[in-house]
Amino acid sequence: MKHSLSQPGRTCVATLIATACGLVTSAFAADVSTFRDVAPAAIQWQSVGDDVLAQQTGKGAGGQMISGFVLNVLSQWQMPNGANAIAQGSLSVARDAANTLTANVGTLARVTDGRGNPGADPNAQAGGGQCIAVNGVSQVTQVAGDRNAGFNTAQIDFNNNPQLLAGGTNAQSASAQNAAGNIKAGISFGDGGVTVALQTPAGIASQTIAPSNAQQAGAIAQLLQVAGNNQQVANQLQLSLQTAQMSPAMLRQAGVLQALQNAMSARR
Repeated sequence: MKHSLSQPGRTCVATLIATACGLVTSAFAADVSTFRDVAPAAIQWQSVGDDVLAQQTGKGAGGQMISGFVLNVLSQWQMPNGANAIAQGSLSVARDAANTLTANVGTLARVTDGRGNPGADPNAQAGGGQCIAVNGVSQVTQVAGDRNAGFNTAQIDFNNNPQLLAGGTNAQSASAQNAAGNIKAGISFGDGGVTVALQTPAGIASQTIAPSNAQQAGAIAQLLQVAGNNQQVANQLQLSLQTAQMSPAMLRQAGVLQALQNAMSARR
């Protein structure tokens, strides 16, 4: 199963990726109603409000549970004079034998200088996208020029054999620039989320993943701003969710835990 995003407004997808990137500990999802005993021969239900359901994360369906994920992010810019800037990173999270989460990060940033005209147009203006704030997925492309190719893509799939991006080092951040300092590439993983940024004479490309917190919901922002000609630019994000079959005993434990959590929340 695979889901691709090319338009903004997919809030649920943004929340999922941002929460995963922030390494928020998952819990079991709540049902829309909570059951409690009120008499030996009768059972009544009590609805649970959005404030309670908002605290529940994770999902179990058909005995399948999310056991880990791999997040790949890549931004690349190619200019007509051969100059190239790339920033990429992978974050993988899995459960070990003790059922605890382990995380591994790999990053890469590389800049290759070119010769001749980079295709930049100093008279062209492409701006304003940095000021856009969206809860969910924001994909913005601003172009001032001719014969440019640029795209933002975000994709979620269920893949128990996800592939990490090759070539990175085991570091939370990486950066590079050319000798003149006018072409830069950088990527950073941290508690505040993920940031990828490319800067060239012909514009900028960036990706940001911000985890949810008490003040705001999670968000993903992909931005391309091109002020030039014959530029090739791409922002790509892929989240591969890994699933594991639950035993009948684990399913029963999950059901008991959900019932206890919901009963305690409903009585607050």
